[in-house]
Amino acid sequence: MNRVRWLGMTTAVCLSLAASFAQGAVPTATTQRVHLRYSRPSPTDPALRSSAALVLDIGNSSVLYARHSDVALPIASITKLMTALVVMEAGQPLDEMLRVTEDDRFVGKGAGSRLLPGTQLSRGDLMHLALMASENRAAHALGRNYPGGTAACVLAMNAKARELGMTNARFVEPTGLSDENVASPEDLSKLVMAAAKVAEIREFSTDGDYTIEVGRHLVHYHNTDSLVSRPDWNIVVQKTGYIHEAGRCLVMQTVIDERPVVIVLLNSFGKRTRVADARRVRRWVEATMVAHATAAIT
Repeated sequence: MNRVRWLGMTTAVCLSLAASFAQGAVPTATTQRVHLRYSRPSPTDPALRSSAALVLDIGNSSVLYARHSDVALPIASITKLMTALVVMEAGQPLDEMLRVTEDDRFVGKGAGSRLLPGTQLSRGDLMHLALMASENRAAHALGRNYPGGTAACVLAMNAKARELGMTNARFVEPTGLSDENVASPEDLSKLVMAAAKVAEIREFSTDGDYTIEVGRHLVHYHNTDSLVSRPDWNIVVQKTGYIHEAGRCLVMQTVIDERPVVIVLLNSFGKRTRVADARRVRRWVEATMVAHATAAIT
């Protein structure tokens, strides 16, 4: 392909994307990768790279920032928060030993797991790994061992979504590997606040690392969210997610200058972008609070 033709195609792509953004279209994970220009932070815009986002002040239920916040998108492993929530509400004992089986095995990109079929772990350990390290077989084993099996677990997940007022949410399986698990940022803010009320979900999702014993071997896991190990962050509950169709996702309830805040970030295009966006939100909220305090004094 010659240089002139390449430049012409590039220009056409950029013009097409610009038109899409002007019309309010939500970029997919693919279009995000070729979106080259971003706005700079301002008092009204933290200049996030995630294509859909919501920042909510829990204290007064005010929306601090929203971008495509009512649009349902694939949510990947954010799904595991709902799986954990319905399992906890079913009252199943966390110390009951469960076995990972061939039924928990998935094939395909992103479906990897370090839990071999035959591994026995407690329900609590499986939930710990699902929330902290996004272990797919752990999450599926939780759903499979739900009263009535996986199908009943999915029904409970959708019923809980309706109960929480997650009007755009839909779940088809308990891991998030399916792109048919969808929700809007507004939906996920409600899920995050509900999950934050459960002590075990708070503890498991924010643990920095965890070690399990599998046979004669110790297997070490680390949190998929690097922010939980940062001493300058006070994260109450969190969950990351990634499949190709969803991009990189991150939800959390955190405290910023003694202000409880929910942050929802969907469809970030790079491995570090969702964490960088969370930092942008924090700096922006802090700056906004300072500006408001200064204005009040003057």
